[in-house]
Amino acid sequence: MQYQFNGQGHSTELKKSGIEIFLNENLVDAQIQWIKPGKYAHILLNNNGYTLLVNKIDSENKTIKISVNGSEIELQAKDHMDKLLVSLGLDKLMHKKVSEIKAPMPGLVLKVVVSPGSSVQKGETLLVLEAMKMENSIKSPIDGVVKSIKVEAKQAVEKNQILVEFE
Repeated sequence: MQYQFNGQGHSTELKKSGIEIFLNENLVDAQIQWIKPGKYAHILLNNNGYTLLVNKIDSENKTIKISVNGSEIELQAKDHMDKLLVSLGLDKLMHKKVSEIKAPMPGLVLKVVVSPGSSVQKGETLLVLEAMKMENSIKSPIDGVVKSIKVEAKQAVEKNQILVEFE
């Protein structure tokens, strides 16, 4: 089993072969004692002790947020298939390219939360749309930068009308 982890400006390759653990092609003397399996562990690596807490695992994006001795780190895991896609130049096909957000239904824009030039993260609320007496948060499907806002608060919109454009 082989994984490459990228985070905080570091790239680390971890390979597990039987009971041996390799870190960047070097055999390491590591012992892992899980206090709470899959969530909390104590690691002894080259005579240094580390406390590891798994904060969040995002299987879809292959990311994991962990705390090591209290410092949070986000890691991107890549297996041999991910490396193959990169070597073939096909890794870019895996990322969604979204240039605009359209109204999923007719309604009334209650509030616009972002402005042009705003950097947004996937899942962040862009605006609030009222439809059938229910408030719906319209969220960003990507990490990106808002190019323009095509609607204003108190404006009625039709289904498929462009609400937000991304750079």
